[in-house]
Amino acid sequence: MIATIETNSKKYKIDFSKPLDISIPLIASKNNVNAWYLAEPTIKPVQDEGWTASVKEGASINFNNISFNPHAHGTHTECVGHIVEKVHSVNKSLKKFFFLAEVITVAPEKLGDDFVISKKQIQFALGNKKRKAVVIRTLPNTSEKLSAQYSHSNPPYLLEDAAIYLREKGVEHLLIDLPSVDKEKDEGKLLAHNAFWNTKGKVRLGATITEFIFVPNNVNDGTYFLNLQIAPFENDASPSKPILYALLNE
Repeated sequence: MIATIETNSKKYKIDFSKPLDISIPLIASKNNVNAWYLAEPTIKPVQDEGWTASVKEGASINFNNISFNPHAHGTHTECVGHIVEKVHSVNKSLKKFFFLAEVITVAPEKLGDDFVISKKQIQFALGNKKRKAVVIRTLPNTSEKLSAQYSHSNPPYLLEDAAIYLREKGVEHLLIDLPSVDKEKDEGKLLAHNAFWNTKGKVRLGATITEFIFVPNNVNDGTYFLNLQIAPFENDASPSKPILYALLNE
């Protein structure tokens, strides 16, 4: 199914039959990707007075409870409600779902004991392109990201000036394949989160950050259309399923 989309006075063609899924599925296993010191998610049949809601156990239905944390257990999209006192729901903050996006690949640089993504790296990767969404794939990029256990590992993160640069460039939706845009243990400063959402100025209520994506190596850097879909949770964050579509006329 071919669609023609017009934006910024330019027309693009995409094939809806060829989605590129960059989400990580949630599974009830210790192999589920994980961060922030929590146990793995669980998916268990409801039990009531000796009855187990599983067809395998003799019930007529499968009827499961699911326990997980969106920030810790897989691909999720969050709004400014993640870091401010006032309640903001990502379900109300994200009002549009289709964006012109740029996929870039960055090898985090050594800085002291850390590996970081700098403003200079983002500038070089984006050049003069202006996009509503930016998708950051970090190197090395292996399938181990699908089951990585990030707690206490000090994973790479985005420097504050890089987040400011993205904000000033008009990027409204930032997607990254790390558990957070910020340093794992930073005394609660959350410099990149605060900078991207501009919490010290006019707060960007419609901007989102999506973490824990996985961009396969067969997805080349370049321009795509992004379909960013979330589960309709009234919460600061929700599990999400970002889908890329290649441009047919590029």
